[in-house]
Amino acid sequence: MSQTLLLPHWILTMKSGEDTLENHGLLIDGERIAAIGPHADLLAQYPNATRVDLPEQILIPGLINGHAHSAMTLLRGVADDVPLMDWLQNHIWPLEKKWVSEAWTYLGSKLAAAEGLRSGTTYINDMYFFPTAMARAAVDSGVRAAVSMNVIDFPTGYASGPDDYIAKGVAAYEQYKGEKLLDWTSAPHAPYTVSDETFVKLRDLAEKLDIQMHCHIHETAGEVSDGLKAHGVRPIARLDKLGLFNERMIAVHMVHLDEAEIELMAKKGVHLVHNPNSNLKLASGVMPLKALEAAGVNTILGTDGAASNNRLDMFGEIRSAALLAKGITGDPTVASARTALEMATIRAAKAMGRADDLGSLEVGKLADVVAVSLDSLECQPVYNAAAQLVYVAGREHVSNVWVGGRQLLKDRQPTTIDVPSLLAEVRDVVGRMKAG
Repeated sequence: MSQTLLLPHWILTMKSGEDTLENHGLLIDGERIAAIGPHADLLAQYPNATRVDLPEQILIPGLINGHAHSAMTLLRGVADDVPLMDWLQNHIWPLEKKWVSEAWTYLGSKLAAAEGLRSGTTYINDMYFFPTAMARAAVDSGVRAAVSMNVIDFPTGYASGPDDYIAKGVAAYEQYKGEKLLDWTSAPHAPYTVSDETFVKLRDLAEKLDIQMHCHIHETAGEVSDGLKAHGVRPIARLDKLGLFNERMIAVHMVHLDEAEIELMAKKGVHLVHNPNSNLKLASGVMPLKALEAAGVNTILGTDGAASNNRLDMFGEIRSAALLAKGITGDPTVASARTALEMATIRAAKAMGRADDLGSLEVGKLADVVAVSLDSLECQPVYNAAAQLVYVAGREHVSNVWVGGRQLLKDRQPTTIDVPSLLAEVRDVVGRMKAG
């Protein structure tokens, strides 16, 4: 098998208790990491490996986007500066009903994969319709994805109702089962769009297939108050009674939480996805990260969709998460640079059930590796390379990306995606959408 020796200035492995390594290299053998050590030692031990010099660059684990709606790149900017429910009901859902298809979803998902690669994202926890299109886009691009079996209680252009959504999701799962780049999630959309009966079916499906669940919960104050009126309890209490909360659940947004709900999340081992920029843009609020951290809840990061963010930029989420937590609590020690990076790497891998293979650079793990250049004037001088990633560097400094040992980004250019052709297709589709 081919061996590639990466020789950066720094390596941030994200391994527990390990600081940034200087003048160390990383050997990729096939799809896995085979060695990490001083440059001189690796050069002597592996003289025949393909050598990749990365001066003034830092290697980090591939970033994991804990929540995205990839295909919605095609709706980027269609309805800005409006509240969530207005945005959904009066703008997004009508457009989706008219335009979303297998081909549309594939194209938008491929655009998201390209944007993600240029942002250092190697794994996307996706949620949308047409799972076969999401799966094909990920496999064709070479990125990892958790593909959703997405369910909503009303009909769309994709499915006629809950049972139809589930049947189509299971069929897609069976079609792609065993594809090493893909994981799958049982994905009820939200408490305000899914009935108790459907939630129970999706809970049972997750247990049967041994997969994670993925759901929007407590995103807005209105969602919580409306849920209380409709069911007599807050949405979290309703879902807890249905047996939804355990280590399978990836709960997205979770902005409006009381102390008892935070304790419940910690007790049940639920993973929470913080979407700082989307929640800010939609004025939904800010996840109480300090309290969640104190309770020991596993919190991770996601971009949400490009229609509500509008960037699929994990570096932006890392920085925003760190700064927001400090700003709203008045505590500069909350959400340290290390914590913010963990939320996009090793903690996210744990949430996806993939911590044995992903989330840190360690011998034996899959070689999902990102190189970030710190040689530009904006990134100099470098006193602490890890902190520089959070507070200084941006997605524009990502230079190279490998997924499973395969180079998908070389000098900022995708290797598996024909960008000019992709953009021509996007402009054609969007032109037709604008024309009505």
